[in-house]
Amino acid sequence: MTGHELKENESLKLIFNYNDIFYSFYYDDAGGCVHRSREYALNYVYSGEMVLDNGTEEIRVRKGECVFIPRDHHITMYKRPCDGEQYCGIFMMFTRSFLRKMYARFEGYRVAADLPPLASGALKLPATVELASLFASMTPYFDPEVKPRDDFMELKLQEGLLALLHIDERFASRLFDFSQPWKIDILEFMNENYMHELSMEELAHYTGRSLATFKRDFKKISDLTPEKWLIRKRLEVAYAKMKEGGRKVVEVYAEVGFKNPSHFSTAFKKHYGVSPTALLS
Repeated sequence: MTGHELKENESLKLIFNYNDIFYSFYYDDAGGCVHRSREYALNYVYSGEMVLDNGTEEIRVRKGECVFIPRDHHITMYKRPCDGEQYCGIFMMFTRSFLRKMYARFEGYRVAADLPPLASGALKLPATVELASLFASMTPYFDPEVKPRDDFMELKLQEGLLALLHIDERFASRLFDFSQPWKIDILEFMNENYMHELSMEELAHYTGRSLATFKRDFKKISDLTPEKWLIRKRLEVAYAKMKEGGRKVVEVYAEVGFKNPSHFSTAFKKHYGVSPTALLS
């Protein structure tokens, strides 16, 4: 995506995209989102704070700090005010096509075979002159009236890539790995991620398949479409949580992946023949 985009919604967020560099403003007290980037990325906190939760640990990123987020890494982000300032951040995305273009240019960065690989999750980066200089030069574009050219922003992406390679040469083996992902078990993935809002294209991507291959493979394991399978799975989990765990509708509908209680109640009654409230009575 290139050029300039502005999005605004009821939670008071503004997001500008300049050639795969995103400027984010959060004006509410706490912004949380489940994030799964298809590409590698840097996220710099200009003000406020960001907390990354991968389910086992939290990484707190404060003003002036930066974090590396791997591709296909599932993580929940909370963007909050801190020290009296609202959250503002810059998100730089390194697409596969960009990295392929840079691979030949940075061929001098090769990793010694005896070095251990980088940790697999999100990594909080050390403060370096290169990162400080990079993001200081990009802050004028927090003004939506100041629109940079695409070629200039690509230079900033190159700076970000070089900053990573200077921090640790092992980033080269991670970023310049263009091998196709191995296919992973479809049902295992969907059982682990049924509560997330994923499109068919995303399900195919995350299981290492083309869309056509994903559809063909799914037909081999279920008579349902992937969309209907997900709804049934969510309803089954919700049923167990309410019937066996005594949980209420308002406690489970979003937890299992429904957007609102009305949609959940309609789907539940259609599947089980009774309303979820009747189940609890």
